[in-house]
Amino acid sequence: MEITAFKSNERGIVRKTLEGHHAFFPNPLPRAIPLSPEIILELEEGTAALHRLAGVSRLLPNPDLLIGPHLRLEAVLSSRIEGTEATVSDLLRYEVEDRSSIPGDVAEVANYVGALDYGLDRVKSGFPLVLRLIREIHERLMRGVRGESQASGEFRRSQNWIGPPGCLLQDATFIPPPVDEMKDALADLERFLNEPGRLPLLVQVAMAHYQFEAIHPFLDGNGRVGRLLIPLVLCQRGVLDKPLLYMSAYFERNRFAYYDHLLMTSQNGDPTAWLSFFLKGVALQSKDAEERTVRLVDAQAELRTRLLSGGRSLTVIRLAEMLFSSPYVTAPGLVRQLGVTFPTAQKAIESLVEDGVLLELTGKPRDRLYYSPKIFAAVYGDLESEHEPEAEGSNHAEATQATGS
Repeated sequence: MEITAFKSNERGIVRKTLEGHHAFFPNPLPRAIPLSPEIILELEEGTAALHRLAGVSRLLPNPDLLIGPHLRLEAVLSSRIEGTEATVSDLLRYEVEDRSSIPGDVAEVANYVGALDYGLDRVKSGFPLVLRLIREIHERLMRGVRGESQASGEFRRSQNWIGPPGCLLQDATFIPPPVDEMKDALADLERFLNEPGRLPLLVQVAMAHYQFEAIHPFLDGNGRVGRLLIPLVLCQRGVLDKPLLYMSAYFERNRFAYYDHLLMTSQNGDPTAWLSFFLKGVALQSKDAEERTVRLVDAQAELRTRLLSGGRSLTVIRLAEMLFSSPYVTAPGLVRQLGVTFPTAQKAIESLVEDGVLLELTGKPRDRLYYSPKIFAAVYGDLESEHEPEAEGSNHAEATQATGS
């Protein structure tokens, strides 16, 4: 860690630990921050865009249909920041296919979906966003995947660090606080997350994310848990009814800037550049999510009208609606979800194949998998175009004994 790059400031101080190495000791989070006119403008733009997104979701006849796609986008892109190669297509196929095993990357993304879904259920039921819940989320995130052995669901009991893959502590880019000081910082973060304070909510969320990354309380999974906190806080505070904002798309597109802004905030103590970066991301991703939602709703209305005018059965209509939550389907899966017989399920699928809504991917006579290219493109196309399914037949990277991706 370049000690000279860190100046004693309002965010914290670098000093030598009892073990003899230097580490960053974060100060308590500020309950008030002077905001420049530029930040105030970006705050207003981000808040307005977020409210427009919330307004669109509240006008939808069935907003729950949108939760699955947005959860998957956040899970795939947040995991991709840490080097996971799984795509939305991989995740969707795993969800509908009966497999005896699951690739490690896909398991990590599936765990992210489950962890975020669990956290949302807890905070929406009134459970406070406390350290216990953060540990529970971490345990679900790491369950059965790489890093599980590193104190899954428990805050670290040893020093960790951030740096290029495979680096030693002495070569680290950033060394978080030792365990005792980590506990004090986490206690302050918990209070910060659960008190009204005088900070605008988006500023509070941005600073909470920064502080969590500076504390790095787990041996692995810190980045993903830290990004999970963003939709959790927004839904807990009632700004969003559903987790439709996926900031990880913005962070992934601007990965080096994302890491640099977090690091520079610790180095110089000035959160202005980080706040500007974060607020611009909120505005951009809110607009993107709003447009994606409108595309999804328009495609759903168009398909429903076409099927109804063609006199399709109720099972076909219900299958078509399901595809907007997940554009992949198998006959056995449809049997389970709709409670129909296998022949009825297969007939409904074949009806949508004839209509050009579904394509069969395997080319096999059995265990067939179908997907809807148009619906997939409406929801995920611009983010996953390079990974669309085919028929079968810088030292910015986190690393270490304990980076905590």
